[in-house]
Amino acid sequence: MTNQSPLIHVVDDDASYRTAIARLLQASGYRVALYASATQILENPPPAELGCILLDVQMDGLSGLQLQERLAALGHTLPIVFLTGHADIPSSVRAIKAGAEDFLTKPTSKDVLLAAVQRALARFRAAREQRERLGALHARLATLTPREAEVFSLVARGKLNKQIAHQLGTSERTIKAHRQSLMQKLSVQSIAELVSFAERLGILAEAPPHS
Repeated sequence: MTNQSPLIHVVDDDASYRTAIARLLQASGYRVALYASATQILENPPPAELGCILLDVQMDGLSGLQLQERLAALGHTLPIVFLTGHADIPSSVRAIKAGAEDFLTKPTSKDVLLAAVQRALARFRAAREQRERLGALHARLATLTPREAEVFSLVARGKLNKQIAHQLGTSERTIKAHRQSLMQKLSVQSIAELVSFAERLGILAEAPPHS
């Protein structure tokens, strides 16, 4: 694993502005990738490493808002900080609603810009940690047998062993054995932990298993 500094992607069709932003970011310890258009970054999608996108709103060809939509559709999760030369409330509202980290007006002071970048990077880290936690939960869930998964879903919904046994057409003793096994596999010590596990994976929002 490398300890490279965050990579900031600057998308702006103003060459002098790109250069100025790149110098500022590099002087602050960041790596920088520059793009003269939205099409350019779509042709070279940014890697899923720690970073963010500084994105101009008004550009020739695809606009910044259109690029935001395209990247979202492609599943890219880098936080976006918009930069615009014209204060535009409707555009800023649209960008923020679509998940933008911030919407700044040019010229932006060094402190304001770097603070926005830091917030975007903090958001990236938090989202990555959340994905890793969910990935670990899914890995544990995958160790259950199909029947244990059924029992898990029903226990998490508050069903008693007797009710689960009746629904699944088996004995209460068998259900107890399944419960003990699945709790060990999921590394949970109580029903409260088990319910929390199910909630984090969205299992309680799914249809319960049928007999």
